[in-house]
Amino acid sequence: MRKDKKQVIGDEIGDEQIKLFLNFEPVDATSPSLHKLIKAYRGLRVDDFERFLTFFVEAGHDLNGKDEHGNDFVALVQDQRNAEEYIELIKKARG
Repeated sequence: MRKDKKQVIGDEIGDEQIKLFLNFEPVDATSPSLHKLIKAYRGLRVDDFERFLTFFVEAGHDLNGKDEHGNDFVALVQDQRNAEEYIELIKKARG
């Protein structure tokens, strides 16, 4: 690869593909909103996750959803190596 070319990992995904993460539903007592956030966190790069949050909020989902133990998104992912950027996006979206 030439030195002046930036390496891009993975293909760009469109809005419709990102919106598919709004369709996931939990099978336990986790709030549907939290379940969607976790699925998007696991499946999207940080830039795409930021776009997802726009659609998530527009659809009326709850950024503060909790699981059956009372944990929200931040509590569930904060100890993961690459979570910090995602957590910052959640905090920013919460206002």
